[in-house]
This record gives sequence, C-alpha cells and structure tokens, in this order.
Amino acid sequence: MNEQNSERMSTADLAASADRNRDSRLGGGYDTDQQNNLDSTNREGVSDRSDDSTRTPLFPSTQTEQFRSRWTSIQSAFVDEPRQAVESADSLIAEVMNALARSFADERQNLERQWDRGGDVSTEDLRLGLQRYRSFFDRLLSV
Repeated sequence: MNEQNSERMSTADLAASADRNRDSRLGGGYDTDQQNNLDSTNREGVSDRSDDSTRTPLFPSTQTEQFRSRWTSIQSAFVDEPRQAVESADSLIAEVMNALARSFADERQNLERQWDRGGDVSTEDLRLGLQRYRSFFDRLLSV
C-alpha cells in the first residue's frame, strides 16, 4: 500500500477490522485467571523487560527509511496543509501497523507450517520469535 492508492486505509479502518475479527471469534481471548497466569510467568530465561540494546528491528532498514522519509514529508506539509497532513499521518500509521501485523502473521505462519509437517522448530528460533514479540510489546507500552 502506498500514498498513490486512491483508497487509503486509516487507523479507523484497522480498528473496525479488528473489532469485526474479535466479535467473530468463538471463545477467543483469555479469561482473567489465564491472563494473570501469563502475566506472572517468566520461563526459559526470557526477561520481563527489554532495553534499547535488545530491541529487535521491526522492519528491514530500507522499509524503515521509507517510512521515516514519508513521515518527514508529512510533518513538513503541516504548515501549508494541516488537515491533509493529519490525514496523511493517519494513513501512514495505518500502513505501518498493517505491515507490522503482516510480518508477525507471516512469521507465525512459517512456524505453524513447520509444526504441521511434523518438523521441529528449534528452541533458538522460538526464542528469537518471542524476543521480537517482547520487543514490540515493550515499545507499545513505553512512555
């Protein structure tokens, strides 16, 4: 998805899609006791927090630079076209969130394909995957 698309996605579109998916799941999510157990569990030497030095890149460097360049253009445009800049910012955020969700979904799908074929996924591959999730999770909740 890029800015040339005539129909740009917004964060509202993503939220509506997430709401529809959540409502359509049967038995999805965790109950309070399950979530409390997950929150208090720290297994396999995975620390509870990651610092800046252990952050896993979320995108390839070229894609990150493209997103940053577009963000800089949006900020620069704010002076002349504030409303358009906010709309463009929303669209860019939706695109970044969508790309991120796709990358996590692809990673999970690759692991599931290995499991479905009866293949063993190495503990190291799983540890790296969990590190990536933790890194992203910590970023989302950081102030």
